[in-house]
Amino acid sequence: MQLPLRSTQLPSLQMLNGLWFVALFAMSATLISQHALVLTLGLSPLIIGILLGTAYGNTLRAHMPTAWLPGITFSTRPLLRFAIVLYGFRLTFQDILAVGLPGIGLSLSIIVSTLLLGYFTGTRLLKMDRDTAFLTAIGSSICGAAAILAAEPVLQSKSHKSGIAVATVVVFGTMAMFLMPFLYKSGLLGMDEKTYGMFVGGTIHEVAHTVAAGSDISTTAGSNAIITKMIRVLLLAPVLIIAGLIFTRRSGGNKAGSKAFTMPWFAVMFLAVVAFNSLDLLPAPIVGFINDLDIFLLTMTMCALGMETSFAKLRQVGPAPIYLAAMLFAWLLGFGYLATLLFTSYL
Repeated sequence: MQLPLRSTQLPSLQMLNGLWFVALFAMSATLISQHALVLTLGLSPLIIGILLGTAYGNTLRAHMPTAWLPGITFSTRPLLRFAIVLYGFRLTFQDILAVGLPGIGLSLSIIVSTLLLGYFTGTRLLKMDRDTAFLTAIGSSICGAAAILAAEPVLQSKSHKSGIAVATVVVFGTMAMFLMPFLYKSGLLGMDEKTYGMFVGGTIHEVAHTVAAGSDISTTAGSNAIITKMIRVLLLAPVLIIAGLIFTRRSGGNKAGSKAFTMPWFAVMFLAVVAFNSLDLLPAPIVGFINDLDIFLLTMTMCALGMETSFAKLRQVGPAPIYLAAMLFAWLLGFGYLATLLFTSYL
């Protein structure tokens, strides 16, 4: 007689099993990221998470109970949106004022130029699909894996395409993290510490890579790198809203019965959280706890994303995403260098 009650409860229980499974991977990624060697490389738990998830997804995934799949899906969708909203506690509008017009101008020029260049080069020249090209471009132009994960639900993209884009962020973001301090120390950049920090914050993909490349020079360089990077992160919300409007209109013109534009409310809530955080109403320990929790939740989403990434699907895509990411990496270094000098000299 109690069988129907049990059958309605079973799916939610199995989803919790899937969530707990992903959480265990995230815990492992967090512990690994704290190892001395990994800290030296500047690899965040997010990057470790997708590596662990991908390793599992391409080896032992077939042995995972299918009833756990809802937990994996939940981690790559609703949990992701919630984590992006909490990411707003890392930012304040005061951060923007701290770097002034040069930081804002630099961030805007980098984002707009890299998005347009990446999208049109990817779709027109390299013949990539719309989603992979845009995800690769937004990962390079704004904030790496976090931007890619945030854009995925707006585009209603497949998870393996996000995995491809994140892989390019890992490769070229890590290269930039080592290259830029070397260029500064060699004297080739001809910048002071503050300008170098803005250059780093305006061009490097991941937040963790930005922190490592800036702090390697000095506290001044590190702080300016982080603030400039946070301006790019803050611009994620309006970019997602605009992208949602543009891609929905294009789909509506090409597909019958396509869905109307759905406001990415998590992006709006992200901005609301930034505004709230700017009021400095919460004690610092609570904000710190929220930020730590958010990193763990983002790590969970990366682990789940890795589990959904298949090497077989990656081989079907071909080398085009790597070519695009390499081109954008060169663009960020070249154009970013000139833009940094321009905005710091005249604003």
